Amino acid sequence: MAPGSERLFDSLGHFGRFQACVYFASVFQAMSCGIHYLASVFMAVTPKFVCGIPGNVNSILFHNSSESSIEDIWTLWASAENYIVVQLENGEIWELDQCSRSKREVSLDLTYEYEGNKSIFSCSDGFLYDDTKWKSTVVTQWDLVCDREWLAKLIQPTFMLGVLFGAVIFGDIADRLGRQRVIWFTSAGQFVFGIAVAFTFDYYSFVIVRFLLAMVSSGYLVVAFVYVTEFVGIKARTWASMHVHAFFAMGIMVVALVGFLVRTWWVYQIFLSIATLPFILCCWMLPETPFWLLSKERYEDAQKVIHIMARWNKVSTPCKVSELYSVQQDDLVSGRMGDGDTSSTKKHSILDLFCNWHIARRTITVWLIWFTGSLGYYVFSLSSVSLGGNEYLNLFLIGAVELPCYIIACIGMDKLGRRNTLIPFLILSALICVLIMFIPQDFNILIILANMAGKFSIGVAFGLIYLYTAELYPTIVRSLAVGSGSMMCRVGSVVAPFCVYLRSVWIFMPLLLVGIMALLSGILTIMLPETLGKPLTNTLVEATEMGRNKKSCSEKTSPAHCGAA
Repeated sequence: MAPGSERLFDSLGHFGRFQACVYFASVFQAMSCGIHYLASVFMAVTPKFVCGIPGNVNSILFHNSSESSIEDIWTLWASAENYIVVQLENGEIWELDQCSRSKREVSLDLTYEYEGNKSIFSCSDGFLYDDTKWKSTVVTQWDLVCDREWLAKLIQPTFMLGVLFGAVIFGDIADRLGRQRVIWFTSAGQFVFGIAVAFTFDYYSFVIVRFLLAMVSSGYLVVAFVYVTEFVGIKARTWASMHVHAFFAMGIMVVALVGFLVRTWWVYQIFLSIATLPFILCCWMLPETPFWLLSKERYEDAQKVIHIMARWNKVSTPCKVSELYSVQQDDLVSGRMGDGDTSSTKKHSILDLFCNWHIARRTITVWLIWFTGSLGYYVFSLSSVSLGGNEYLNLFLIGAVELPCYIIACIGMDKLGRRNTLIPFLILSALICVLIMFIPQDFNILIILANMAGKFSIGVAFGLIYLYTAELYPTIVRSLAVGSGSMMCRVGSVVAPFCVYLRSVWIFMPLLLVGIMALLSGILTIMLPETLGKPLTNTLVEATEMGRNKKSCSEKTSPAHCGAA
């Protein structure tokens, strides 16, 4: 914000009682975003399954074990290579595989091994699923297995694609119509679409409604960041912005808890959707930010909000809009005088993030960190249910480990600096990925602890990059830089589910990819300038000089080409 804007917080307090109420009310709903982002972890589980039985069963055989029902077989099932032998009441003997079934041509004694001729048939009678853990999932509801398995694998990526679209669309709408209206709409949208998901009638309607749910969830999260930032003063802004992530992590913990208690997917979805219903009922009371009102020249409305803030914070002489606006005008005029009137109206594009080699290298590095942070965050989260042991506890711990990591990130940013905190945690996450590969697979507890450490380290980097990006770029392209970084973040979240599916190729493939990206990002971060204690830059010339130890940008690139505003 402009220095004139900060005068408001000097008058009313940087984080008084009013800001605290608005902040916690707003970020409470961020839990709902965390809930919907990770809900498919349990909702789209693929249980053990085999082809349906073409008749009434007389006997069931699995290896050397003869059981009375299919349900008794699942505790012995260990691999997709297994099959079940059943004898029907008419004497026919069938072998039931996961994606086909075979009828033995010569019906002799019921044995597991058979070398004779068999006729192979498709699973035209549906499938039999293990319902000991989940009574119903999306996969069992619409038989998303075998040749339809790819549809199940698209559930999370299509949701993340909706996240990408939502961030772009609602971020722009919030600038046009106001933060308050978007918060109202996206909050109600999360509830309505969340409930609607539970009542979808087929796979395609399910994916479409989930896509819309992703858009409003992403829109809320993006606008909530802006909303709380515009209500919190600079003295508390770092901690406040970082801990929006903490409430998102609490949403992941709610997913683990509800998944443990509710084992039918549509009931599970309803419970998750009503978790933050109290916010929907009272979000209409949240005020619009005074800075958006000032930007739209709604001075009376802005003054009303300031008076409310003053009353809540017990300030007797609040700042007047006329004084605040005059300071902002003076800042604007002085900025134009300093940078030249001819460039004040220049429109900036993403090309300005590549105006010279130093800025271009910075942009590539920052984008890579955004991408790596998102990729690692979701790979560790989505993979947690496949680590062995109790999958509900694993996901709960993966969410819980984020809470202290943001505290560490804030302390490190203030004490060591942004770059000096980012580098070791990126490299540490890469080393942890390598370490996990050497842990024996039967050491479940050690593997879970190592994954928690990996999520912790990548979480520090992921939370830190938001503020660091804003400080690395000048005022004229700051929003553009953060927005483009956020786009790379969404790309990482879309790629993450596909990365997790590579476990079927090699169990450590996702960790290898995350480790390589984290190591590369950590090495490139060494070339970024430190921003701790340095004033925000206003032009690309100043930003370039910060990265070149005060050497002039004009040595290689003219100021005009750098795009000074």
